[in-house]
Amino acid sequence: MFNPSLLPDVTNQQNIELPGPLQWVGMEKIAIPMLVPMRSSLHQEDANLSPSRVMQQVNVQASLFVDIDKADAKGIHMSRLHLGLNAQLAGQTLTKEKITTLLRSMVHSQEGISRSARLVLAFDLVIQKPALLSGKYGFQSYSVEIDAQLLKSAVSMSLNFTIPYSSTCPCSASLARQLYAQAINEQFSQDTIDKSTLMDWVVSEAGSIATPHSQRSYAYLKLQLINDYLPDLDSLVFEFENIIGTPVQTAVKRQDEQAFAQLNAENLMFCEDAARRIKGGLERMHFVEDYWFKVEHQESLHAHNAVVIDAKRASKNQ
Repeated sequence: MFNPSLLPDVTNQQNIELPGPLQWVGMEKIAIPMLVPMRSSLHQEDANLSPSRVMQQVNVQASLFVDIDKADAKGIHMSRLHLGLNAQLAGQTLTKEKITTLLRSMVHSQEGISRSARLVLAFDLVIQKPALLSGKYGFQSYSVEIDAQLLKSAVSMSLNFTIPYSSTCPCSASLARQLYAQAINEQFSQDTIDKSTLMDWVVSEAGSIATPHSQRSYAYLKLQLINDYLPDLDSLVFEFENIIGTPVQTAVKRQDEQAFAQLNAENLMFCEDAARRIKGGLERMHFVEDYWFKVEHQESLHAHNAVVIDAKRASKNQ
């Protein structure tokens, strides 16, 4: 008998054309607010607040998936995934425990047709950064993605993020120095040079003989975390910036810009040099089980980029 108050459910009523399991079924890019703990805030409104408890609200794009393990199941209960996400993560602090709990509840919500779950959280982390000398500060945004999976009752977690930095070509620097030496030799042909005369020439426009070429550069990192460990994200960003040595700056005064030029001169590097610095840092991180990374120097000399790709173990084929 027809019941107008009973809503139809075609997932239980329609026949399956081609029965069979499916790896991942779900939804992408669901908006949800979350809180990320920050340890490196330079300025806090509450002086009594511990740096480890400073929170930043981030706008997350969440993607949720479960498998269809039961071959004769037509589809999944998508609304249950969305409602579970809202109930368990909306406005909550990002922790590995909350991620693990949601993954397990995602499987449970499917009433026996699923055994695995996957959650991808993508957001921009905004970090407050100090200038090199002036005491000024600004803010920089970093793209972060956390990919957590529940497979055979075990949770694994990977962390993807991008670090921008500056790189100055060692070959270009060497060629510029040669031109500089040649210009001094031509300008001051006598055997002895008056120091003040030389200094005046160096700081004049005539002393601008050649400059090494620098480029905006990027390190794209994918880290497989051991025992679903989730590190402090802003601390990890600063650690990689220190490893590379030439992080891009935010608000600067002239003394900061000069210090940045000096920093680049002290860290001349090809993309291979940057890659080896990153690889060495990754090998020292106890919480990284596996990794893949790409170093990209967006050259100012060429119309193409210089690139290094490397990995540890399982990610070699990426």
